[in-house]
Amino acid sequence: MELLTTNNVWMMICTALVFFMHLGFAFLEIGLTRQKNTINILFKNIFIITVGLLLYCLVGFNLMYPGEFNGFLGFAGFGLDATAAADLTYNEGYTYWTDFLFQGMFAATAATIVSGAVAERMKIVPFMIFAVVYVGFVYPIAGSWKWGGGFLDELGFYDFAGSTLVHSVGGWAALVAVWLLGSRIGKFKNGKPQAIPGHNIPIATAGVLVLWLGWFGFNGGSVLSADPALTSLTLVTTCLAAAAGGVVAMLVSTALYKNLDLTMFLNGILGGLVGITAGADQMGPTDAILIGTIAGAIIVFAVSFIDRIKLDDPVGAIAVHLICGIWGTLAVGIFGELAGMDQFVSQLIGVGCYAAFCIVSSFIIIFILKKTMGIRVSEREELEGLDTHEHGMDAYPDFRLNEH
Repeated sequence: MELLTTNNVWMMICTALVFFMHLGFAFLEIGLTRQKNTINILFKNIFIITVGLLLYCLVGFNLMYPGEFNGFLGFAGFGLDATAAADLTYNEGYTYWTDFLFQGMFAATAATIVSGAVAERMKIVPFMIFAVVYVGFVYPIAGSWKWGGGFLDELGFYDFAGSTLVHSVGGWAALVAVWLLGSRIGKFKNGKPQAIPGHNIPIATAGVLVLWLGWFGFNGGSVLSADPALTSLTLVTTCLAAAAGGVVAMLVSTALYKNLDLTMFLNGILGGLVGITAGADQMGPTDAILIGTIAGAIIVFAVSFIDRIKLDDPVGAIAVHLICGIWGTLAVGIFGELAGMDQFVSQLIGVGCYAAFCIVSSFIIIFILKKTMGIRVSEREELEGLDTHEHGMDAYPDFRLNEH
């Protein structure tokens, strides 16, 4: 009973840390975008976590963990199971309720990734409909293929905490959404990308540090127990990859562009975190540093490549979550305890399966929304800001206007 309590307390702490990551995402997104769209971004982030938890309770959890199923699609029924909750030997270390809440925090993250990529130009209602379908159905079905004991789990595909299952699942949808939406007004002039600076880089920096802290729960909780050796190793590899990613992104971007770009430094840290997430429990310190190093370099070139192919991603979500998510998943077959050609092939198959499913499903959802209700705000709304037009509010009201 004492071990159960210890494991359960650790899992609940990790759940709180993953919840805290939503503050990090909100800070990062508002910091890297313009002041006139702050309320809009915050509204989307609050919507995702609240509705995401309700959907995960009603359908998502039982889609993702359906028990006995055909490996592709299963459903254990609506709502949570009080009978399972009463069984304190559930999962040999923590309660059913804790399991639900921990997994529910992960579910909302996938749609948050899309929120940043479509910032400043997507209508709020179509985004909300997309988030409901993606978090409620697409993410848990995809998750069941590995974490629910589905066909990819049987194949040997490995994703410890979600480089693919969370980050790339969100990243593929972000890629499709950005492509269908088009770029912000003024992002490309005569075919060349123009910088649209964020309005609050200190807040963006705070967001990255909050996300890094949250990753202690994201990866540390994915051990699914308070095992001293495994949790300690996981936190060490997570932090080393983050540090290496940041330093290398800073060095590479400085060498290429001759300026010390803080936003690239920050995205390098996130790239390292996403990269280590698939195999944090399987790596040694040197492996973690190498994975983070490569992720940091990938970030710089990925951001440049995304600009070059005329995709407008205001916060770098596609580079961080999709491309570094793919890298981290493949890295499990290259570094660490599982390294080998067979494992690498399994990882590659997993990446391909998730790519196909997420691209097709997100395209269908967003394309239908585009053709029926439209997904892009008007030119006037975009130029004047979504806060005023979508919400009738200002994040930073000028009180001097009310003075006499």
